[in-house]
Amino acid sequence: MLGRAAVEAFRGRFEIHPASLDEPDIRDAALVAGEIRRARPAYVLHLAAMTDVDACELDPEAARLVNVEGTRNVALAARECGAAMVYIGTGMVYDGRKDTPYVETDPRSPVNEYGRSKLAGELVVKELVPRHFVFYACWLFGGGAEDKKFVAKLVERARRGGDLPVVNDKFGSPTYTRDLARAIRDFIGSGLYGTYHCANAGCASRFEMAEEIVRAAGIADCRPVPISSDAYPLPAPRPRMEALRNMRFEQLGMRPMRDWREALDEYVRTTFR
Repeated sequence: MLGRAAVEAFRGRFEIHPASLDEPDIRDAALVAGEIRRARPAYVLHLAAMTDVDACELDPEAARLVNVEGTRNVALAARECGAAMVYIGTGMVYDGRKDTPYVETDPRSPVNEYGRSKLAGELVVKELVPRHFVFYACWLFGGGAEDKKFVAKLVERARRGGDLPVVNDKFGSPTYTRDLARAIRDFIGSGLYGTYHCANAGCASRFEMAEEIVRAAGIADCRPVPISSDAYPLPAPRPRMEALRNMRFEQLGMRPMRDWREALDEYVRTTFR
């Protein structure tokens, strides 16, 4: 999702070298180093990760090898060639106990293996690469025709008609991969290295997302119905709150990222109608 959006966003402003690696290959330090040496980049965008939250919970060693050791391989290679590095963080590094969106100064305390592995990867980047950007995102959507995530799955279910049960007690900041990629592109030249939340504005439940998706897709014979997450037990615990506020961007006087509803409406209308 994000890799293709980044190629689209960066094309025309940067010379791009998309890596020819599959996800597991970032565990191979020699392969990673060879790719980065050949490109001799000014920036390394590390977008690969094991993102299946439940799979990480069931196999924490696999999550560690990809999200921590794989990140270490990328960071070492970036440092070797003197490149700045971009790492994608996640709202799942927070424990979810807040009632309002998290800001960059809030303490990290992940409640699942995915969050723990992503936080460990983030700390590796900060230790090894002095010039780094860590951008926290949340509930990514995008991918177009190859979308296999929440939005595409919900559209498929909604088109069957009838009531559609959707969880209403977990909250995040739905973020369009195109908006995230463009924000990264526009900011990395600033030289203001550090950690930033980079999510579309606002906070939503999965149920509220579902209502917007069904409306934007023009599906008339489906009704989203709010339910508790207790009705759908999963291997990995989820934080109640994952939503993010881009506080540091606000402090820099940057133009806010658009509301998640506007971004989601654009994506659904251009992809599923």
